[in-house]
Amino acid sequence: METWLMEYSSFLVELFVVIVSSNGLTLWYLTLLKFLSCVDLDAIVVGVDMLIKDYKVSFKGRKRICLITNAQCPVKDPDEGTKEDQVSMIAKQMDEKGISFETIVVRGLLSVGADKRTLEENDHLLNLFSIKASAKIVQVQNPCSLMGALRTRHISPVTIFRGELEISLKMKIKVWVYKKTAEEKFPTLKKYSDKAPPTDKFATHDVKVDYEYQSVEDPDKVVPPEQRIKGYRYGPQVVPISSAEWDAVKFKPEKGVKLLGFADASNVRRHYYVKDVNIFIAEPGDTRDTLAVSALARAMKEMNKVAIVRCVWRQGQQNVAVGVLTPNISENDNTADSFYFNTLPFIEDVREFQFPSFSNFPASWQPNDKQQEAADELVKMLDLAPSSKDDVLLPEFTPNPILERFYRFLELKSREADAAVPPLDGTLRRITEPDPELVAKNKYVLDKFRSSFEKKSTQRVMEDNKAGGSDEEDGLLDAPPEALAVRSSDDTHVDEIGDSNPVQDFEAMISRRDSPDWIGKAIQKMKNKISGLLLSRPYQEINNSTALDCLEALRKGCIMEQEPKQYNDFLRECIDENKLGDHNIFSRFYRDLASKGLTLISKTEAPDSEVPEDEARRFLLKEPKEE
Repeated sequence: METWLMEYSSFLVELFVVIVSSNGLTLWYLTLLKFLSCVDLDAIVVGVDMLIKDYKVSFKGRKRICLITNAQCPVKDPDEGTKEDQVSMIAKQMDEKGISFETIVVRGLLSVGADKRTLEENDHLLNLFSIKASAKIVQVQNPCSLMGALRTRHISPVTIFRGELEISLKMKIKVWVYKKTAEEKFPTLKKYSDKAPPTDKFATHDVKVDYEYQSVEDPDKVVPPEQRIKGYRYGPQVVPISSAEWDAVKFKPEKGVKLLGFADASNVRRHYYVKDVNIFIAEPGDTRDTLAVSALARAMKEMNKVAIVRCVWRQGQQNVAVGVLTPNISENDNTADSFYFNTLPFIEDVREFQFPSFSNFPASWQPNDKQQEAADELVKMLDLAPSSKDDVLLPEFTPNPILERFYRFLELKSREADAAVPPLDGTLRRITEPDPELVAKNKYVLDKFRSSFEKKSTQRVMEDNKAGGSDEEDGLLDAPPEALAVRSSDDTHVDEIGDSNPVQDFEAMISRRDSPDWIGKAIQKMKNKISGLLLSRPYQEINNSTALDCLEALRKGCIMEQEPKQYNDFLRECIDENKLGDHNIFSRFYRDLASKGLTLISKTEAPDSEVPEDEARRFLLKEPKEE
């Protein structure tokens, strides 16, 4: 980007007029580029003079001057008055003629070695424009930020709601609601038709699609629009519902914003926010409403509270939005306090994914202290917004790389129809790819993480899922390694819990992800296996040990897959004396459970459990007595 700016060394001032046609309205934008080595007020004066002479009172509010500068060169003293007086006079002219002024100050490496007093004076003069006129000043540190700060088109904010914020029946505050952030969507591409004659100058080349609805009884008969009615499937039937009936059952709430209550800010998590962010401000020009909004916002900020509100933005709007108002306390005396509004999801919209805790995994799966430290350092390295430094990629100054690349290719295709996709620009590459400086600076962290988690090649050994095995499986031992590898890739899925290694079979089944049904199947098959071992006669040590191992594996699996109820219900069934038949066998099994600590799964271990921790602890304290 610095090279791009240096290409303008042959001129002092260059004027660009961009015409943008939108819905039949022609918008004019005047951009003034000033070469970095000649920064003074002359370029601004020339730009204002040209806009006033050429456009006079027309296009009010759409005339714009953009100054790109590093603000390093001193401003010469005027013949009369002071520099501040000269800036005030220019700003007054801008305000009267409806000219907006935008300054992009390029710092970073370009400001190394600059005179500090000159920089402070120029910043002071530029700030006067923002106070006395419709001006905006931004500072950028690198080419990526400069690219994002340049905007050829500015969209004026439009209110989505003007009305009253109802605190109570007797207290209402007039507010305006704007969109603070909005998604920059990809441009819509239309179909192009080349059927029009080349000599037709008025051809639009648009593609129009018409649909015809024909009768089922008479396929040659076209059904007109007034005879059509929408049908909705209800089981095997299709129920017709007319538009009048549909309008009658629609929910039509009244327009308005009502306060539902207050909540602690800690109760509303960041990941609850959905959709775009809106901003609530008091109605402009109303001092009482401004004071009311400011008092409410500052009180909420002091008490660390947020407000839950119900919003219907337009009359007749069907959907109702429930959101949270977060106070936004202004640090500028010229800007009033406001609220940020974020839409909250309804319970049907929340999808909570319960992931198993790492603490429930075996010790061999847990990272050691060295690995944990290496992982922590890697995560800290990936932070692009450390507290002690500025953000690496500022959102307001980072362009959308997909849109930038699309528009560049579109401009290239407009000049050459067969143009190939150009290589990725260096500036966009810094946005889409890891920063080489950041990677080189943290090479030690990457090497440490890589060395802490070494890859080891392991050979998968097939296990016999059935008692005694088979001749086909025994023949695999004599097969070459290549054949074993191919066969192993096809037979890695375990479908049954065998007698030789039931715990490993259960772990393999519950780990399958080719279908969500395998979790329930694995749990049920393990239940059947444990029940068979407990009911076997006689109750030998081998059955006792195997049953306890299976029960322990079932408990861990139900915790990992968030199925505590299945384990708790099954354990209560196993404790039932009638289930085991013999009280002596039952007492022995009960003591074995207590020695291994195989109690109920509590809420502490699994959030979905209905068993409190104290109840799970008391479950195996006393051995049942024979009645």
